[in-house]
Amino acid sequence: MQKRLSSLAEYLKKPDAVHVVTHIDADGLTAGAIAVKTLQRMNTSYSIEFVKQLDHFLIDRLNNEQHELVWFTDLGSSIVEDAAVTFPFIVTDHHACNPQTQNTPYHFNPHLFQLDGSWELSGSGGTYLLSTTIDTKNQDLAGLAMIGACGDLQDRKHRKLMSKNREILHQGINAGVVQAKMDIQFFGRETRPVYKMLQYANDPVIPGITGRESSARAFLDDLKIPLKNGDQWRHWIHYSASERQKVISALVKLLLSKGFGYELTSRLIGEVYELSTETIATELHDAKEFATLLNSTARYGEYEVGLHVCLGDRGKYLKKARSLLRGHRHNLVEGMQLAKEEGIIQMDYVQYFHAGTGIRDTIVGIIANMLLNDEETRNDLPLVGFAQKTQGQIKASARATQFLVSKGLDLSVVIREAAESVDGVGGGHNIAAGATIPAGKEEAFLEKFEEKVKGQLSP
Repeated sequence: MQKRLSSLAEYLKKPDAVHVVTHIDADGLTAGAIAVKTLQRMNTSYSIEFVKQLDHFLIDRLNNEQHELVWFTDLGSSIVEDAAVTFPFIVTDHHACNPQTQNTPYHFNPHLFQLDGSWELSGSGGTYLLSTTIDTKNQDLAGLAMIGACGDLQDRKHRKLMSKNREILHQGINAGVVQAKMDIQFFGRETRPVYKMLQYANDPVIPGITGRESSARAFLDDLKIPLKNGDQWRHWIHYSASERQKVISALVKLLLSKGFGYELTSRLIGEVYELSTETIATELHDAKEFATLLNSTARYGEYEVGLHVCLGDRGKYLKKARSLLRGHRHNLVEGMQLAKEEGIIQMDYVQYFHAGTGIRDTIVGIIANMLLNDEETRNDLPLVGFAQKTQGQIKASARATQFLVSKGLDLSVVIREAAESVDGVGGGHNIAAGATIPAGKEEAFLEKFEEKVKGQLSP
């Protein structure tokens, strides 16, 4: 692995200008930001663009633009042996890829080195490894890699970052840019009133409280924990150690009383990651909240906003990002409601919903993941969410649980083969994957999808 990174580093030092192509999610944004920071410090001219996926239209354009070098971050593994590509490029990706590309010299992907890109190393993490191979002083960029990894839910399997991600974490701690500690893992520790944090809790779902504001407030009232300090709502970070322990103990008792086992109950607690140089009680201090802020920019076409926030702009771009975040949260709530109203259709080995134009194709995967963790949705079947992408294209986003993955499910394989069967393209990770298929082919896609899931789970 280090030999491959060293050869990439030497190759990256040669051109006078580099064009960065990266993905539109939090991992892609942070990967792109790490690439930009690296090039800036090398005094190399650069340009950057953000794309939803790689297709022949993009390849044709890049061929015609004649860049000195194209650097793909958080995507690119799918084209490393594409004969249509005529421009020089390097790749730092982590999505499932063809192991036959092992010998492609300027391709870095953890899957090529027997590592799982869904939890051992993110796209931003791979980009970071190349950056620090070029100059170890770039270890101060480890915070961006932590944000990308958390945005990709790479801590979900073990409730903490592991493997190569953990090596990067320790480098970030040593560089003074990241802190790690054990705490409750619900989203909103920094910025939500605690009753709101509990109301929207979904991993695990809290029976009787998740989705119910009045019940969340009553739960805290029964523990005699004040909701406010004066006129200000109290957030989790404002709680004393004894108050936190009181809440956690009560939640454990509640879950156990409802028949939840130790494994699920233990998911309350895990490692959380904080950015040491950011202001406490803001969206920038907690890595997961930072990732959500970034998702609210690029997924709505505001790529530059997210990039500038990653690069340290705390002025107009942060203000714009916070405005977009409010809209993003509203869209997620509305998307959840729409999907539930339309209904989740259950087949034997898969369940799905079709949002049409009601949900943006860039956030249908987030909503599918939220629904899969909702107490009203079955979690023993993978969930596919459909949304219209263009007039003739449909986005399909598939999500699964860690339990299904442990039983042999690999959504990256399932969705790729299902998409190819209807002249579409797809890929991703074993637990989360996506595809673009022709409109009107959803039923045929689902038939192939179900066939492949059945084959993996009951060979």
